[in-house]
Amino acid sequence: MDMPWPFAALDPYLIRFYRLTGRAVADFYLGTFVLALHALALGELSLWLARRLVGPYLEETAARARHYQELSIEALKVGDRAAYEAANKLANEAFSKAFFQQLALSGAFFWPAPLALAWMQYRFLGVDIPLPGTGLSLGFIGAFILCYLAAYFCWKRLLKLVGRWWPVPAPPPS
Repeated sequence: MDMPWPFAALDPYLIRFYRLTGRAVADFYLGTFVLALHALALGELSLWLARRLVGPYLEETAARARHYQELSIEALKVGDRAAYEAANKLANEAFSKAFFQQLALSGAFFWPAPLALAWMQYRFLGVDIPLPGTGLSLGFIGAFILCYLAAYFCWKRLLKLVGRWWPVPAPPPS
């Protein structure tokens, strides 16, 4: 199976991480962990860019939802059932829109993982990877998921440590 040109161009760089120790299983997990870290870093960068681009629009949608919610509560307090129902309907629509916007934004974080798996498919399809300490083996997808989870927790811990040394300024008050 021939690799598409983007994967073929990246292959010499990515495969280096799978040849560090000379031990097949250790190299596979180490290389997959590094690949997962790259996917996480690219996902974080994409998420940051997406938030910079559409952040004001997301804030506007969330503010509109809060506004309609407050209107519906005020209408309920004064006993205006029709105004309450109208404002509540608008609040529900705005909250739904905000929810699905946030859900779509999460795609900016996860899109590199399927690309990493696609590259791994060309390299490791049909290879059984032993799960250390057990008599079990995984395919490349299961191994990637384990390494991705481990990389995610290490990445978050690293960001927390970096945040202690290099604090992010608080947003200005509105």
